[in-house]
Amino acid sequence: MRQAGTYSGISGKNNGPHSLPLARIKRIMKGSSDEVKMISGEAPIVFSKACELFIEEITKRSWAVTVQGKRRTLHKDDVASAVVATDVFDFLVNVVDSDHHRSSSGNSDKSDPAVIWPETRVL
Repeated sequence: MRQAGTYSGISGKNNGPHSLPLARIKRIMKGSSDEVKMISGEAPIVFSKACELFIEEITKRSWAVTVQGKRRTLHKDDVASAVVATDVFDFLVNVVDSDHHRSSSGNSDKSDPAVIWPETRVL
């Protein structure tokens, strides 16, 4: 049986220039519950990689919607359409669905990024 560090690429030295800020991830992890007191050094690295993979996947699917619409600019409606069309992103449907319906009818405020992601906190 192989060890996790051997094949997963998880190590303290593998935080390339494309990884998300680990200090911010650790702060979010600690702020998620009062019961969380200590976090191992590897946990933020794993969460960082998971977030990168999530962002990559939702971006690819959103870009496919953009290309299908014969455009070259990704809009929030493209992200919402990708979320609604993909079963894996069902946990986000309630977040983007109401805004997706509003923007389809033309009543959405396109300058406010908080409209599509109402639960997002700026840290």
